[in-house]
Amino acid sequence: MTEEKVILVNEKDEQIGLMPKLEAHEKAVLHRAFSVFILNEKNEIMLQQRASQKYHSPLLWTNTCCSHQREGETNVQAGTRRLFEEMGFKTELKELFHFIYKAPFDNGLTEHELDHVMIGYYNEAPEINPEEVESWKWMCIEDVKSDMQLHPEIYTVWFKIIFDEFYHYLEEHKL
Repeated sequence: MTEEKVILVNEKDEQIGLMPKLEAHEKAVLHRAFSVFILNEKNEIMLQQRASQKYHSPLLWTNTCCSHQREGETNVQAGTRRLFEEMGFKTELKELFHFIYKAPFDNGLTEHELDHVMIGYYNEAPEINPEEVESWKWMCIEDVKSDMQLHPEIYTVWFKIIFDEFYHYLEEHKL
């Protein structure tokens, strides 16, 4: 199996190269990524708990899915692919915004991403891939916000950053 490569970008989201994923995280190089938030008709977010065998952030809670685009893939195509690979369903996704963040992990790796945040709607239970996802749950947006303040250690580093951006986006925009 060939190692997955990430798309290196500048601050304008222009591709400047490719690099193996692990190397990009070791060197904290800016690369393109995406984060998907799935909401249901009650305006709850579908959260996933990362699988126990993940090489970073195992068993931590995070947004519905997130990953990296492949070369030649649009943001929505990448989000749709990964949502199906991790959570076992497809739904229409819409890109809301993008921003840059940098988040170091305890294991020496760093996420330095230009993150494209997308939203979709779904009301059923997912069919999770146990290699990627340990568990899942629906949570009210306000409950996520307060639980993150009470128990920050159970959430991924990037989700705390991305959720804050998503929350402020929802405050400023009517979806």
